Amino acid sequence: MLWRKFGNVRKIKFCHWCGGPAKHEIPDGEEKIRAICTLCGKIAYQNPKMVVGCLIEHDRKILLCKRNIEPSLGLWTLPAGYLEIGESAAEGAIRETWEEAGAEVEVISPFAQLDIPLIGQTYVIFLAKLKKPQFSPGPESSECCLFEVDDIPFDSLAFSSIFVTLNLYIEDVKSGKVKFHYGTINKRLGTGPSDIRAFTLDYHLQV
Repeated sequence: MLWRKFGNVRKIKFCHWCGGPAKHEIPDGEEKIRAICTLCGKIAYQNPKMVVGCLIEHDRKILLCKRNIEPSLGLWTLPAGYLEIGESAAEGAIRETWEEAGAEVEVISPFAQLDIPLIGQTYVIFLAKLKKPQFSPGPESSECCLFEVDDIPFDSLAFSSIFVTLNLYIEDVKSGKVKFHYGTINKRLGTGPSDIRAFTLDYHLQV
């Protein structure tokens, strides 16, 4: 399917079922403009993608991975990636951690859900612990390292979602109680993935 940017979403130009040109109008019984194939009549719905990952605690340190791919090549992140069909969120987070950090983990609890409407993503991050103190970078990582909380490289983080997650975690650690957090990261228009401070955190709830 071919795309071009259209506001906060991407405008679909051709049908991914038959390749026919798409028109953009409101289907009967709906309220939003959709891409409708002019040949087969199918409607293409655009839905947010879920990114799942782990915030791994070990000996009062946090495991981070240095990205070996774009976007944000060479910057640090939590092991995380897109959820696959057939996985639960926790299963996907465990798989991504193994793929990116070569680490076997046990999920402890959900830690944060962060919606990013501008790019159509929802992050679900779990607190986890290492099953054994072994890890190594996968193909998408050039390095994996445990960081003391005070040594986390905030000036070299890959994404706003990771920046927010780690800051919330540090606040919780200092307060003596780790909570579950929900919030909306509203990215500034025109900013890239590595512009990690160009956002506001709205609707922040914590339990």
